[in-house]
Amino acid sequence: MSDPYAAKPWLKHYDDHVPHSLNYSDKTYAEVFREATTHIPSRTAIYYMGRGITYHEIDKLSNRFAHFLKQSGLAPGDTVGVNLPNIPAYYISILGIQKAGCVLTGVSPLLQPKELEYQLNDSEAKLLVTLDALFEKVQAVVSQTGVKTVAVAGIADFLSPVKAFLGKRLKKIPTGKINPISGINVGRFMNVLQRVSSDHVEEKLSPGAPCLMQYTGGTTGPPKGAVLTHKNMVCQIQQTNTWLDIDAGEQATLLSAFPLFHQAGLFLAMDAMSFGGTQVAVPNPRDLDFLIAAIKKYRPRGIVNVPTIFLELLKKPKFRALDFSGVEWFISGAAPFPPEYIKEFEDVVGKGKLIEVLGMTETSPVHMALPLYGMKKPGSVGIPFPDTDVKLVDPDSGELVPVGAPGELAVRGPQVFTEGYYNKPDETAATLRDGWIYTGDVCQMDDDGYFSIVDRVKDMVIVSGYKVFTRTVDDVLMEHPDIDMAAAIGLPDPTRPGSEIVATAIVLKPGVEPGEGTREKIIQYMREKVAPYKVPKRIEFMDELPLSAVGKVLKRELREMMRTG
Repeated sequence: MSDPYAAKPWLKHYDDHVPHSLNYSDKTYAEVFREATTHIPSRTAIYYMGRGITYHEIDKLSNRFAHFLKQSGLAPGDTVGVNLPNIPAYYISILGIQKAGCVLTGVSPLLQPKELEYQLNDSEAKLLVTLDALFEKVQAVVSQTGVKTVAVAGIADFLSPVKAFLGKRLKKIPTGKINPISGINVGRFMNVLQRVSSDHVEEKLSPGAPCLMQYTGGTTGPPKGAVLTHKNMVCQIQQTNTWLDIDAGEQATLLSAFPLFHQAGLFLAMDAMSFGGTQVAVPNPRDLDFLIAAIKKYRPRGIVNVPTIFLELLKKPKFRALDFSGVEWFISGAAPFPPEYIKEFEDVVGKGKLIEVLGMTETSPVHMALPLYGMKKPGSVGIPFPDTDVKLVDPDSGELVPVGAPGELAVRGPQVFTEGYYNKPDETAATLRDGWIYTGDVCQMDDDGYFSIVDRVKDMVIVSGYKVFTRTVDDVLMEHPDIDMAAAIGLPDPTRPGSEIVATAIVLKPGVEPGEGTREKIIQYMREKVAPYKVPKRIEFMDELPLSAVGKVLKRELREMMRTG
């Protein structure tokens, strides 16, 4: 058959301001930041809990952090872990790490100690920035890693003294005790910054140098660190800002509840600081009242969230009462937006304002989106970005599938990672072939070149935007002394349209009685072993699991059994 994807039927649906191909910069991210923000020192870079932090402030503070990294013995290419919620120290760390030529790895605050230990060791992190409220977890494992320095930030660091005092006194601000750790240099983030110079620092790097190492799961084995280069990130910034009609130096306020440890949140932060935009920091992405108040106060040009957050906001009368005339677009990603809710959402925020996107950590993260101004199709995740090739192939044969048929999505473009997964050549070879990344998403393309998601090749569950890979849940469950076999799957979340829950079927060992006591015992065990969103919300005890002829659990059949059971 002829190649229906080589003709790129989507190009005829590009907005008029979007060229088919872009001229990409050879600058590093630190260079892009410096050039975009040098002339706007008084502009607010971040609004945090009512306080504005200017570009002059964040530039100087990130210079200090870069000097601190160098004085701590880190060299260009070394990895720095950032284990924080969305607070000013994270934004400062992003810039400081790039200025020092180091590599940032976002470390989820939701990780349990063993998961934290794994990522720090796998990424070969030498320094960790964490939160005082998370210090107990860090203290438990950091001595078993290569981390030699820990800088501890606080949620109250940038609050006024009165607000910080009251917040801690009334226990509205979580804190934690900081203890010495033998063999590890431990210090307060703000204190260590005051001991170093604020003079400009910017290591000279090639565009192909590593910029980020962001962790993503898989169907087999532990999470993998996807290495994204400066070229990947700068090209993605140019693609995104062209698509959204944003010019360098333009004043625009953006609001996103995506956590910064997630590649989507990290990219949005880096993108906004690349053109001099203003961001509203959201420390708790589930605080809907905070989001509503921030939209009302700061009147952002763009809002970015997972579908479940948008749908939860839609239930709030205060959200429906807001003036959305100044909001030009709402980007929805990390999971499909339920088509049946799109009209209701746009009846509130404005017709045509919802822009669904599709991406993954390995593509920096976006490779396709609905047009900003042009035709939008409910249920579609859009069309490929400029200079982005896509094709749909049969997952078994690798052959192209015709228009309208489902196939695994493969993507090639300047935003697609080239370095692969850190120290994992086999996993890299399985995913990245001849410059194409095989995404694991099963999609369909219509005659206009618009794509929609059909299913996932991988056994992945999306819980409120967080990816959960069922194999890792299975492995932890199988370590429980009462469990003989276990298989986790994803089921629709009845309380959150568009999201899923982790469900598991369990065969108990002989002599162990099923019941609420056993179920609660397993749930408590999982709470101690994995991040909260990975804990199964539904547990079914079975006499046996559906197996193939070779003994493999048939998860598709299990999913149907649990849906109808």
